[in-house]
Amino acid sequence: MKAVRVHEYHRDPQIDDIAQPKLSGPLDVIVKVGGAGVCRTDLHILEGQWAEAMAPELPYVIGHENAGWVHEVGDGVTNVAPGDTVILHPQPSCGLCQACRAGNDMHCSGGFFPGLSNNDGGMAEYMRTTARACVKLDPTTQPAEVAALADAGITAYHAVRKALPLLYPGTTAVVQGAGGLGHIGIQCLAAMTATRIVVVDRKSEALALAEDLGADETVLADGDHVEAVKDLTGGVGATVVFDFVAEQGAEMDGWNMTAPDGSHYVIGYGGQLSIPTLDVISTERNVVGNIVGTYNDLAELMVLAQAGKVTLHTQQYPLDQAVDALHDLDAGKVRGRAILVPEGA
Repeated sequence: MKAVRVHEYHRDPQIDDIAQPKLSGPLDVIVKVGGAGVCRTDLHILEGQWAEAMAPELPYVIGHENAGWVHEVGDGVTNVAPGDTVILHPQPSCGLCQACRAGNDMHCSGGFFPGLSNNDGGMAEYMRTTARACVKLDPTTQPAEVAALADAGITAYHAVRKALPLLYPGTTAVVQGAGGLGHIGIQCLAAMTATRIVVVDRKSEALALAEDLGADETVLADGDHVEAVKDLTGGVGATVVFDFVAEQGAEMDGWNMTAPDGSHYVIGYGGQLSIPTLDVISTERNVVGNIVGTYNDLAELMVLAQAGKVTLHTQQYPLDQAVDALHDLDAGKVRGRAILVPEGA
């Protein structure tokens, strides 16, 4: 089968012909990939940012936003069967550790992350996952249209869901970055809260999309955007800021747009927060980290998606054009999410 593999960091991946994955345990599931999302994390992988944390053996297949059809199942699998349409939680979990028992399966002590850790991901024609990662979908669902919800979607949904108690009527939520994650966050806010949604982005076309998706106000990130948000909030800032950028200066912008007693939700990554401790205690502002959501988050998000309340704006590429997709993402040419589609999917 064809697969997109990293051979060296700081180099483009290669399209290789490799063996199709095989079942290795009773709860394994082999999925015929229908769509694989291209994520900024894939760019960070190629830069070597995850090498020490995950220690994968090179070469390996990247791709952690995946959907498709069940091809083969292990003897112990009962929740899906060959032919089922599925979206895959990005981190298969054990179900037995304390984190899993508490429903925080993204913190599973025995979990693994296909496409990041020493496990092949879904930028390929087939991939191996486990029964616990499979969310069964309506058979009419096209996997390429929802694949990026497997990571970008649940990451955005997870952050919004955590913030729901803070976002009662009369509050303001700022979404910083209306790209691949942010445009999903906007829709989740619009579907689940009565907060006023203010979107900040450096691209006018991204702001136009944000308005279509439910933003109440938009602000162009032109250097004066922090003050513009302050002006929109009576000089105090936002109740919650969702920072889907968190690099190249945006991380401090998010903090500076957060009101006293407000919360700065960090979802993007790559930069650094440098906050005097006095600023934290004197204003009682909170910094809240967010990683991918839980299995239940993904299942709930798919309810919204299949009801038409959350839709992905995608740009599809054939699997063998993966390098072009990665370059386009790095250059800021992708509106929404880039999706790789294997031949025949």
